[in-house]
Amino acid sequence: MPVPKRKTSKSRRDMRQSTKFIRPQAVMTCSQCNEPNLPHQVCVECGYYKGRKILNTKNDRGMQRMQTRTAAAQRAQKAAEKNSQHEGHDHTHHEGDDHSHE
Repeated sequence: MPVPKRKTSKSRRDMRQSTKFIRPQAVMTCSQCNEPNLPHQVCVECGYYKGRKILNTKNDRGMQRMQTRTAAAQRAQKAAEKNSQHEGHDHTHHEGDDHSHE
């Protein structure tokens, strides 16, 4: 087993151990929403990195879902209106219409 030839000096020992301390974690603020986030990371709150939209956040997905649902509801409503207009032009006898010739 190898053994050191000389005793390690205090200076050399301390220089080696000078990097073993705990550094405080660097925190930056997002340029879009001013939320704290880690450097070189996409902001979790808004999904931006370096001024560009990278991630769809939970709010974004909710907004897209809401827009597609409202668009589908509007299409269904228009289709229902169109069907009711076509039914109104039928030559069927409705209550209150008294067009019988006596």
